[in-house]
Amino acid sequence: MTTAEAKALIRPMLSDKRYHHSLCVAKEAVRLAMRFGADAEKAELAGILHDITKEIPPEKQLQMMESFAIILTETERRSRKVWHAILGAAYLEKKCGVTDPEILSAVRWHTTGKADMTLLEQIVFTADFISADREYKGVEKLRHLAESDLQAAMLEGTSFTIADLASHTVLIHPDTVSLYNWLLLQRENLK
Repeated sequence: MTTAEAKALIRPMLSDKRYHHSLCVAKEAVRLAMRFGADAEKAELAGILHDITKEIPPEKQLQMMESFAIILTETERRSRKVWHAILGAAYLEKKCGVTDPEILSAVRWHTTGKADMTLLEQIVFTADFISADREYKGVEKLRHLAESDLQAAMLEGTSFTIADLASHTVLIHPDTVSLYNWLLLQRENLK
């Protein structure tokens, strides 16, 4: 799939704001890929495609996941914000002909993260946090960290996410907790 094909694929499925976000994530993913030695073309495609199913209504997302035989855990069922990542990877594979497992995996894990993430997964995860369209308290710190240490930026971002979810008494996906623990262990192994 070319960049132009990916853009054409997502354009009718996303609002102007979400489309712009996807392009910003793609641009940041390319920048991070070049900085940290990942495949820039795959990073760009995963960035463009990462939110493809984000604006599908929740009921329709559930129907689509059922049609793809996706079985959600109880935590996932109650956490709508992770549905688009789970569904997005399956939709891209089963309906759009995307076969590259690295791109599919980067889309799948861009929201929750997980332990043992590949470099491409880490790049798309981080690019989603720090893309140029993002404006929230602490984003500049994350952008600064990502300049030299991708995992430090991920740890800071994941800490922020966990604290924010906990402050709203919202379920925290176990994969996000696993990511946090994995990142901490990675830091300790470097000492």
